[in-house]
Amino acid sequence: MLLVLFILSILMFLIYHLIPNNRAYTEAKAEIQNNKSALKGKTPEEQEKMFEDRYHELQLQYGTDTKNMALLYLRWIGVAKNGLGYRNGLLQGNFGYSYELKMEVIEAVKDPMKNTIFINVIATILGLGITIPLGIFCSIRKGSKIDQAVQVLTIIGYSLPSFIICIVFIWIFCSLLGWFPPSGMKTPGSDYHGWQWFFDRMKYMALPLITMTFCSLGGMTRYVRASMIDSLSLDCIRTARAKGVKEKTVIYSHAWRNALIPIVTQVVGWFLGIFGGSLMFENIFGINGMGKMMIQALRTSDFDVVILLQLFYVFVALLGNLIIDIVYGLVDPRVRVDK
Repeated sequence: MLLVLFILSILMFLIYHLIPNNRAYTEAKAEIQNNKSALKGKTPEEQEKMFEDRYHELQLQYGTDTKNMALLYLRWIGVAKNGLGYRNGLLQGNFGYSYELKMEVIEAVKDPMKNTIFINVIATILGLGITIPLGIFCSIRKGSKIDQAVQVLTIIGYSLPSFIICIVFIWIFCSLLGWFPPSGMKTPGSDYHGWQWFFDRMKYMALPLITMTFCSLGGMTRYVRASMIDSLSLDCIRTARAKGVKEKTVIYSHAWRNALIPIVTQVVGWFLGIFGGSLMFENIFGINGMGKMMIQALRTSDFDVVILLQLFYVFVALLGNLIIDIVYGLVDPRVRVDK
């Protein structure tokens, strides 16, 4: 994980520095232009000298006073000292500055990150709570009318683009039924607290959560069903039934444990996919999340915000792979690492 994170951080750093973005120059220019009292009575040469001095000072502060890419990278992550003799990088909590929002990036992403994590975790819990029982049910009653109906519905949900489902759900639940607001995160002009705030927030989050959960049902339901069908055809399952073991024990103890190995990989990858897919949902439903923030940052060339969000998604992906390995050992003792 550390090696992959190191390699990806280098790639993101190189891509980031290919983009024309000079924070020291931008800030020095803005300071000189806004400080009209200091410019009063100065000749153009003296004004240029003031700018150059301030520009050089900021370069030393931000560690961009050199063109050595290796040194710039080490300063960026906070290993090497900048021109003023101290470390000021990622390891020290310096994730950059958002010119668009006029604040440090780490402060700008706090609320959007909380919203994104909240809707993704809840959508994942709801999705698993529906797909796993439904997949098991369909595998047990393979070929029945209920199974066939579920397969038709899941393949339709799996095949339709997510943004089409979003539009259809907005039309049904907002335009026709009027149950939910179409976008936003709270009632305009409201200042609720406590339970009033919670219920108002959930009223606005309900439709995005319903849509995200529905979009995730198709693929996972079919995957659980297929995995369970394979497990139910194993010789050990036939043996357990021949011995007179209760059907519920056969399904949920023997078959389900064998079916979990491929499902674990799919579940964690599916969870990461929801994180990435929430970018579109947040923009359609007007949720102040990381996906919406990413689009806005790209449109306004707010690259410090972009690179931090990319680092977050890289971290989530690496953490997901670690969780897969750990869960493998919990699910199947045969793949545990020897002590």
